[in-house]
Amino acid sequence: MYKPASHILIIFGASGDLTRRKLVPALGELKKRELLPDRFAVLGVGRSKFDTAGFREMISGHLDEPEKMLPLLFYHSMDPGSGKEMEGLAGLLNQMNTELQIEPNYLFYLATPPSLYEPVPRLLHAAGLTNEEGGYFRRIIIEKPFGTDYRSAGELNRTLLSQVKEHQVYRIDHFLGKETVQNVLVTRFSNGIFEPLWNRNYIHHVEITAAESLGVGSRGGYYDQAGALRDMLQNHLLQLVGLVAMEPPTVISPDAIRNEVLKVFQSFRPLTGEAIREQVIRGQYVSSHVKGEEMNGYRSEKGVPGESRTETYVAMKLYIDNWRWGGVPFYIRTGKRLPIKVSEIVVHFKPSPHKLFRDHQGGTSVGNQLVIRIQPDEGILLKFGMKIQGAGFKVQDANLDFHYKDLTDNYIPDAYQRLLLDCMQGDSTLYARGDEVEAAWRFVDPVLTAWKEEDDMPLLGYPCGTWGPEEADLMFDEQGYTWRYPCKNLADDGLYCEL
Repeated sequence: MYKPASHILIIFGASGDLTRRKLVPALGELKKRELLPDRFAVLGVGRSKFDTAGFREMISGHLDEPEKMLPLLFYHSMDPGSGKEMEGLAGLLNQMNTELQIEPNYLFYLATPPSLYEPVPRLLHAAGLTNEEGGYFRRIIIEKPFGTDYRSAGELNRTLLSQVKEHQVYRIDHFLGKETVQNVLVTRFSNGIFEPLWNRNYIHHVEITAAESLGVGSRGGYYDQAGALRDMLQNHLLQLVGLVAMEPPTVISPDAIRNEVLKVFQSFRPLTGEAIREQVIRGQYVSSHVKGEEMNGYRSEKGVPGESRTETYVAMKLYIDNWRWGGVPFYIRTGKRLPIKVSEIVVHFKPSPHKLFRDHQGGTSVGNQLVIRIQPDEGILLKFGMKIQGAGFKVQDANLDFHYKDLTDNYIPDAYQRLLLDCMQGDSTLYARGDEVEAAWRFVDPVLTAWKEEDDMPLLGYPCGTWGPEEADLMFDEQGYTWRYPCKNLADDGLYCEL
């Protein structure tokens, strides 16, 4: 890794939870690893009436080595929606450039409510802060949600691109910063044993899970306006589908990779009419006892209306209508209050055409599995059949696994460290492009519309601590196939998680 050019990182919404828990600690780790520029500063911006000393005091408890990072932190209190105050920010940045001897390269991070995603770039542009003349870079990182549907995402894209160019906009998806997500490309395209099999001839189906054990907590008011489909499926899960299903890029470059992901999104078979009822399951967690603890149902959470029909779980079966994937179902699911926090991709290969052997329980194998674990315990697992010792030919599953934690000599940056450093270096590979975002919204929009307009669309309850509505298992057409449950309940030891 090389150090980026000197610049100032301006964080709008600097007094918020994201800045304290994720952004500044990530910067602190990059500083410790000597990956930040030699001349660098962070200017926190927000409405809170801090000064620089107060900002540093608020942040210090979230840093492992505060003495290294705190001198780089500054704070400016202002209304980010005010054009006059934005002009004042421009003057302050000029002053910091001179006093700190930092070139006028600026990276703006919008850790703000989505309502500011349109006015802040517009006011930055009006104040001359997005102008890249003179060879200096001016970049804007925007957190999700990027729009709430296809129409709003398109409007936000058009507004942004009337102020700045596409190469200046970085739409962040922290899932794509995971080391294992990036390794999907390497696993596929650098190994001759996988890529020839990565198609409809050898793969039976693909399964992607992003499970969370927590509920909505104090975010009930926000979450009830979003739901699992907007919050997780439209961005995180569809981006993972894109990486798993994309064609080999001509080169490893941001646009080459994102061009192929876009082609996948454009090949999604549209969900309409009965297909929505048959291929999409939505659920909402209800109260239950988990390990002796009473857990509230979603409608009893703070800020959630008592009659809410917002989904906390969604499972979907989708098809990619192209030459490589024709007829191969992709099963994706996400939910809150599931047994454990785990995210993984499972590639299910077709079983051998003639069943010669029985497994140790008397059944036959449903095929090999390649499990790519994104979190926790990042790694890769290959499941294959092995003969049980002794007479006869009974077979049981055996595992070949690899854990990233075993690479004890290698520094593995977390998602925000990786994504911040990539943006500083001008690498947008792991950031979503505007046309990708719109294509993803175009695909899920009919589902959102049906849920809103058709009163008889089922919303299924599932007890906290379970794997969601039982109806989600009925999405699998063939006997013997269902979701992979990575963690099994053991009477004495709680949860056992493979990999």
